[in-house]
Amino acid sequence: MTASGGGAGDALSARPEAPAAPASGFGAFVARARAAGDLVVQPRMGMADPLRMRDGLLATRDADAVTVGTITLDSYTRTGDYAAARRALAEGVGLNGYPIATHPADTTRAVLRGVAGARFPVQVRHGSALPEHIVRALLALGLDATEGGPVSYCLPYSRTPLREAVANWQRSCELLVSAAEFGAEPHLETFGGCLMGQLCPPSLLVAVSVLEALFFRQHGLRSLSLSYAQQADPRQDEEALAVLGRLAGELLPDTDHHIVLYAYMGVFPRSPGGARLLLEDAARLAVRAGAARLIVKTTAEAHRIPTVGENVRALETAAAAAAEERAGRGQAAVPGARVQDTGIEAEARALIGAVLELDTDIGRALVRAFAAGYLDVPYCLHPDNAGRARTSLAPDGRLLWSSVGSMPIAGLAEAGPRPPILGSAGLISALSQVQRTYDARAEARPAVAAGPGTPRTSVARGASAARGASAAPGASAAPRASVAPDASVAPRGSVAPGASVPPCPSVPPLTPLPPRTTPTPRRELGRTPS
Repeated sequence: MTASGGGAGDALSARPEAPAAPASGFGAFVARARAAGDLVVQPRMGMADPLRMRDGLLATRDADAVTVGTITLDSYTRTGDYAAARRALAEGVGLNGYPIATHPADTTRAVLRGVAGARFPVQVRHGSALPEHIVRALLALGLDATEGGPVSYCLPYSRTPLREAVANWQRSCELLVSAAEFGAEPHLETFGGCLMGQLCPPSLLVAVSVLEALFFRQHGLRSLSLSYAQQADPRQDEEALAVLGRLAGELLPDTDHHIVLYAYMGVFPRSPGGARLLLEDAARLAVRAGAARLIVKTTAEAHRIPTVGENVRALETAAAAAAEERAGRGQAAVPGARVQDTGIEAEARALIGAVLELDTDIGRALVRAFAAGYLDVPYCLHPDNAGRARTSLAPDGRLLWSSVGSMPIAGLAEAGPRPPILGSAGLISALSQVQRTYDARAEARPAVAAGPGTPRTSVARGASAARGASAAPGASAAPRASVAPDASVAPRGSVAPGASVPPCPSVPPLTPLPPRTTPTPRRELGRTPS
C-alpha cells in the first residue's frame, strides 16, 4: 500500500500461504474454465414457477458456451416479506424472481436435481441488504454460491442502516463458511464493483469491491469473486479491471478468487443491433482485461424481462465474441499489460488504505468510513451516505470526479480543473450516452447475414487438455435444439402458456432427467473430481 494504506498490514496480518485450488464448487469451475482459455458466461434469470425455472437452468446449461446457472430471487424474498410471496403464489400473481424461501424445499430440490452440480454450478442472486434468511434457505438446498455485500446491497437498494447490514452480512458469511463442514467450498461474489450501476468512477468501484472481498475473507470465506461493471469508456474500464486484479492478488493472496465483469448496467440500447454490439464489447473487454466471468445482458433489456431464448442467445453471442477476441490477441498476450495509468490505482489504494486504518474489523471500518465521508457514492440517497461526491462524463465516455467530498483522493488523479457538477439536463444526457452511442453505431453498421445466435464454427472446441475427459470419444457437439429461435422455453408439465402460476402446494413433484443418450452440446471443461 502507499502512505495512506498503512492499516492494511494490521488488518490482514498473519496471512497463510495461498491455498491449492479447490477440487469442486463454483470457484473451481471458473478456475478450470480460465485454465482452458474460456470465458464463463452467466445470465440474470429467475422465474417464480419451478417448472420454468428448471427449464431456464437446462437451457443455460445446454447453451453453446461455458456457462454457470443463476437463480435470481423475487423482491418479496429479498426484503423478507414471505407472507406477500405466499399470497402471490396462491393467487397466481407474477413474481419477478424465484421465491426460494417460500417454495417447499423438496420442490426446489426437484428443480435442481440432475441439473446443478460440479459441471454446472448454480449461483443464487438476490439483492438483499439482510440476506441471512436467504443464505439459510440456499444452504438447506445444497447450494453454496451467492453474491452481494454489506455496502453494495445496502446503500443503493435499501434504507437499512449500514451498521445493521454489516452485522447481518457477517452472520451470513459465517453461515456460508459452515458449509465447508460438509465438504463444500462456498463461494461469495462481491457486488461492490457495481454499486449504482453507472456514473460511479472506477476507483470507487474497485475500492468497494476489494473492501467487501476483504470483509468476506475476514469472516472465513476463501473462494471469492470481485465484480466490476462495464462503464462508458473501454480504455478506462480496462485500466480499472487491471487495477482490480492487481489489488486482489496483493491483498487476497490466500484465497481462490477471480474477476467478474458485468455487461453495462445503465440505460441499454433500444435497438437489437446496438444491444448486441454493447454485449460483444463487454465480452471483448473481459478477455483483454483478464476477467474470468461475464454477467450478460440481452437485446430485450431496454423493453422488458427477457425470455429464456433471448438469454441463451446472449450467452452464445458473448462466448463467440470472447473467443474471437482471444484468437485475435493470441495466447501470449498479457491481460491489461498496455493500459494507461490515469490515476485509478492511486485513488483506489488511497480509499482502501484510509478505510483499513479506521479499524482492524473491516465491518466497523466500513461503517466509520461512510460516517466520515471517506467513502461516498455519487447520487446515492441512502441516509448513511454523505452525498457530497459528484461525477461527470467526458465526451469520450471517461468518468471524472466533479467533487470528491471528504474522500482522501483529492489531487491523486490527472491534473487540471475538475469538470462542473452536472445539472438535471446534463445528468439525463449522461445516463443515456451509452444507449445513444451504441444505437447510432448499430444504425451505421452494415447488415450481416448471421444472427446473434448463429453457431460459431471458426473456434475449435475440445483442443484444450482441460476438456477432453468428458465427451464421448470422437463425438462432436450436437447443435442446441431445445430453445426456439424467437421464443422462451415452454414450461414442462401441465402449465399452459399464459396461464397463472399455480399455488405452491399444487406444484407436481419433478423427476430427475433421464441419462443422456447423446453427447451434450455444452462445452465441457474436463473431468471433475467426485
